[in-house]
Amino acid sequence: MNDDLLRVETLSKRFGGVEAVAGVSFHVKRGEIYSLIGPNGAGKTTTFNMISSVVKPSSGTVHFDGHDITGVPAHRLAAIGIGRTFQNLAVFKHASVVDNLLVGRHCHMATNVLDASWFFGRARREEMEHRRKVEEIIDFLEIEEVRNMPVGTLSYGLQKRVELGRALATQPKLLLLDEMVSGMNSEETEDIARFVLDIRDELGISVLMVEHDMGIVMDISDRICVLNFGRKIGEGTPAEISANPAVIDAYLGSKTKEAA
Repeated sequence: MNDDLLRVETLSKRFGGVEAVAGVSFHVKRGEIYSLIGPNGAGKTTTFNMISSVVKPSSGTVHFDGHDITGVPAHRLAAIGIGRTFQNLAVFKHASVVDNLLVGRHCHMATNVLDASWFFGRARREEMEHRRKVEEIIDFLEIEEVRNMPVGTLSYGLQKRVELGRALATQPKLLLLDEMVSGMNSEETEDIARFVLDIRDELGISVLMVEHDMGIVMDISDRICVLNFGRKIGEGTPAEISANPAVIDAYLGSKTKEAA
């Protein structure tokens, strides 16, 4: 079996005359936590959006689990094994935690309209199985005490945890985490870091992160890809990246400009 779960090959994206991403290539191995980092405007989110079919590439390909998924509609990705969270919360705030997680099970629902209307036989068994999966996720993410509460009444950190749970409910092989700890305090960030490690170690799910928090990136990533002005300038382990002169220069330059 090929050890690569995701392969991104010479991915590029142009917006008019602006080349936001220029020939970026990398691969994510099975059972790996891989991070995509870089200064603001480096092309991280555009790359992420091309992988998850939110944005169509100008050129290049995306292969997942041995299949070319370039251009596959975004709504089909959950069914083939790719789950995603978003930087801005995308939860149903008036619905309960349980109901939000059940939404993630939709891609696995096979019951037809007639069976569902009677809620009998296969429909009942399927509903029980989906609820069992959701309860496992609630236990895994330690949100039992808020399981029946409207998500909008929860703290920001718990809402992000619910969004993570909904992505897990799709039973992904690869989990895409977009700025997962953005806006969190240090305790919430530590909790998410622990959950991400457990997702890889206990659930066997590979993780691709776009992240600004260098603490969590360096602590839990197996490998890191660094973008700057749409181009890959470095790739390697956290130790290799932290010692890479091109990466250091890119970040120092970014900080200098921000301070100016």
